[in-house]
Amino acid sequence: MNTQHRPPVIDMTPEGEFRDPVPPKPTGTFDRLLARIGGIAMLVALGAAALVFAGLAVLAIGILLPVALVAGVIGGGSLWWRMRRAARNGAQPMRFVFIRR
Repeated sequence: MNTQHRPPVIDMTPEGEFRDPVPPKPTGTFDRLLARIGGIAMLVALGAAALVFAGLAVLAIGILLPVALVAGVIGGGSLWWRMRRAARNGAQPMRFVFIRR
């Protein structure tokens, strides 16, 4: 078993910044074609992901909107019923006051 390790090579400028290795540019026609196709494929994938998220948003609204409407109808019906019972028992009607500043 080899226990000797070589120290890591740190490539730095005299100012103390790290140098990034420059990736080689595609040289052949096939490499350029593959690079272009890969870029187009990434754009298509991002567009598809955006459509998926838009579809999920529409689905969430489609599920939550009826729930909110039913809850609003139940809450409104409950208030109406309590106000009706209070008026029948001789209580004064409820008044809502809005204070503006």
